[in-house]
Amino acid sequence: QVQLVESGGGLVQPGGSLTLSCVFSGSIFRNYHMGWFRQAPGEQRELVARVARGGTTIYGDSVKGRFTASRDNAKSTMFLQMNSLKPEDTATYYCNAATVLSAVGHPTSGFWGQGTQVTVSS
Repeated sequence: QVQLVESGGGLVQPGGSLTLSCVFSGSIFRNYHMGWFRQAPGEQRELVARVARGGTTIYGDSVKGRFTASRDNAKSTMFLQMNSLKPEDTATYYCNAATVLSAVGHPTSGFWGQGTQVTVSS
């Protein structure tokens, strides 16, 4: 069974940086497409970044130019480098894994981690 464990969240001031990690276990990481999603209270879950098996990455419009997602297949880990953080980036950040690219982020497909909280506030 695939397991995903996110870490790296916390409280940061506006303009600051954080790096999130998602450690994958229970299967072969390189066979999975991966994604970062976030959900703020009262809001729908939204795409932050999607990293395909081959490394091709797309970003949500609200984070383009500020966030960088990457994966290290040797470590079975996906990362999210977040720079120039804004209060509106405050949310719980989740990682997702799916073997079909179009299934990344689907609520009932693939696998989800438990999330890590990011709070951007002065």
